[in-house]
Amino acid sequence: MAKITLDDNNPTLKAKQDELIGKFEKESKTRSFDHYLLVQAVYWSAIGIALYHFITSLIGYPPTHLHRSLHVAMMLFMTFFLYPAHRNASRKKVPWYDILFALLSIAVAAYVWTDYINFINRMGSPNQMDVIMGTILIVLVLEASRRISGWPLVILSIIFLLYGLLGRNLPGIFMHRGYDWRSLVNHIFINTEGIYGTSVDVAASYIFLFILFGTVMNKCGMGRFFNDLALAFAGSSKGGPAKVAVIASGFLGSINGSAVANVVTTGTFTIPLMKKTGYSKEFSGAVESSASVGGQLLPPIMGAAAFIMAEMLGVKYGTIVISATIPALLYYLGILIQVQLRASKKNLQGIPKEDLPKVREVMKERGHLLIPIAFLLYMLLFSGATVIFSAFWAIVATIVVSMTRKSTRMTFRQILDAFAEGTRAVVSVAIACAVVGIIIGVVSLTGFGLNMANAIIQLGRANLMLTLLLTMVTCMILGMGLPSIPAYLITATMAAPALVKLGIPPLAAHMFVFYFAMFANITPPVALASFAAAGLSGGDPMKTGLQSVRLSLAGFIVPYMFIYNTALLLIDTTPLVAIRVTITAIIGVCMIGMALEGYLLRPMPMLLRIASFGGALLLITASTTQDLIGFIILILVVLFQFRKSRHLNVQGA
Repeated sequence: MAKITLDDNNPTLKAKQDELIGKFEKESKTRSFDHYLLVQAVYWSAIGIALYHFITSLIGYPPTHLHRSLHVAMMLFMTFFLYPAHRNASRKKVPWYDILFALLSIAVAAYVWTDYINFINRMGSPNQMDVIMGTILIVLVLEASRRISGWPLVILSIIFLLYGLLGRNLPGIFMHRGYDWRSLVNHIFINTEGIYGTSVDVAASYIFLFILFGTVMNKCGMGRFFNDLALAFAGSSKGGPAKVAVIASGFLGSINGSAVANVVTTGTFTIPLMKKTGYSKEFSGAVESSASVGGQLLPPIMGAAAFIMAEMLGVKYGTIVISATIPALLYYLGILIQVQLRASKKNLQGIPKEDLPKVREVMKERGHLLIPIAFLLYMLLFSGATVIFSAFWAIVATIVVSMTRKSTRMTFRQILDAFAEGTRAVVSVAIACAVVGIIIGVVSLTGFGLNMANAIIQLGRANLMLTLLLTMVTCMILGMGLPSIPAYLITATMAAPALVKLGIPPLAAHMFVFYFAMFANITPPVALASFAAAGLSGGDPMKTGLQSVRLSLAGFIVPYMFIYNTALLLIDTTPLVAIRVTITAIIGVCMIGMALEGYLLRPMPMLLRIASFGGALLLITASTTQDLIGFIILILVVLFQFRKSRHLNVQGA
């Protein structure tokens, strides 16, 4: 019998994946040209853009405004060639107005480049041409964002622009002195706190390089390696296919940064296996979507969020990775516990070992692909090299290492394809970062961030738990339907300051808002990752979304754990304290799984389920007394289950 393995070269599977990504991820609905010259022009433009970012990461970027303006122009140029203006527009040809938009995009960058010194010197007092070019850039960025991600981010940006213009007329704490259009354009266009600000800076450096790293890794077979390795390790265990989905999606999601793409890439393989094992359609889809979203929380890459967080907080990348590790593992433990208990409750067996690849065979065939990841971690954590320099050499290492075996060896054309795919994958995130720059620019100019923080604190009446709940809701609303990076940037700008003002360490506050911005992808009504998984499983989309929330419930509680007990983030703690809080958190997560599934050694009555959940909540805080009560509840639940199970076994005998 043939071994069960992922065939990542199957054209039918690839077509199905592309169709589903296009259906649930608007930023993937690009044109497919039928004219040879257009195909080649876009293809080589994408390669040229990738090479620019790749080479300058080694030799050094041009000055700030020059590099960022050129990056935005390149991304706008690709947008107007790749994304049609509306649903009924031609996907085979580029209309004259898109060519005009593409040329205007280049013209804005050319304007900055040709008058660079004077342009910088006019910061604070822009001339009429500056205002015209800045207005054109704002309109182009908004239109590009509308085409890629739809209206939500565009409407939010327009609201903030109107707030900047009309805020003097607002009552209460949100009133500001008001700014005219010239002042807004100066701040958003010429200043480095607007479109050419931090969000575009990270898109033009960290995000581009790590997405490129991900496409090169995928091209040489990393996706298949993760799936096969997960199958070899966990496929034969009870409920094995679901555990395979969790493990493979976690690893792949950390690299590719897109929850929907991750669902489709691994889900086309894992979801049918889960259904065949006996899991329901909705549960199968929920496992895949929950695990895929969690990949963006998992170090070392975290979908590039780790690098952005480090940039915004002014801390080392290694600090972010170390702090994010325990919460991310707790999130995945919560999913795995429920998968295991559901399999035990329903007696769902794994895949026969003879049908699975062997660990030794998988490692022999593709294990060398771990070398570039190990090399990247060494460069980032121990060598003292910059993130940009490390990413460059990690890409080079991937290409070199892949050549050592025929199964992973890439041809020169495949390397070029990977670079072209990298550029196309970056466009949606880069444009979102540019439009977020408009929002951040208005926020920094008007002081809205501070006002928002004060409003959240007032609503929460300075009560930490209530403020956390309000911040959670704010983050999930702001994150609805947005790519992960822009969602984090917006929530970090508007929601995190409220927590910092209450005395929460900045790293803990940013991690809190990041978690809940990510969870918008699995939380109805706009649960894109869950809906994509439902498309694969054939389940009901809303039920899949609700099941995803249930599976991820431990992940919803973990942020509260590290706010109340920052030792979970390894902030200002000792090894002994860190070990203690980690153990209590693990026990708490396990108890949440028991309560949700209603099973340990046998089905649990409702009273025991409530007791388990209550015990888990007691383990959130750093209180030793509450920890002891939680432990006592756990012991009582286990003893009751053991006694009941033993009694039934005796009766059965």
